[in-house]
Amino acid sequence: MVSEVKVRLSRKNTLYIPKAMALAVGIREGSFVKLRVEGLRIVIEPILDPFDLALKGSKFAKTTFEEFEKESEEMQDELFK
Repeated sequence: MVSEVKVRLSRKNTLYIPKAMALAVGIREGSFVKLRVEGLRIVIEPILDPFDLALKGSKFAKTTFEEFEKESEEMQDELFK
């Protein structure tokens, strides 16, 4: 993948991100990105969708259904006393 390309701004300062770059960072039509200015640079960062992270992201904790159910019941007991 190319890590740097030259693009032209179109009307209303619209910027088109090349497909290969968008795919490389996991964004697609409808994705949200964060823009920030660093000196004379504009930095574009993807805002990761929590649902995509939950489904596709790496898992760092393991629990059984029984453990989950027990915790859920305890929290409900505390909330609805």
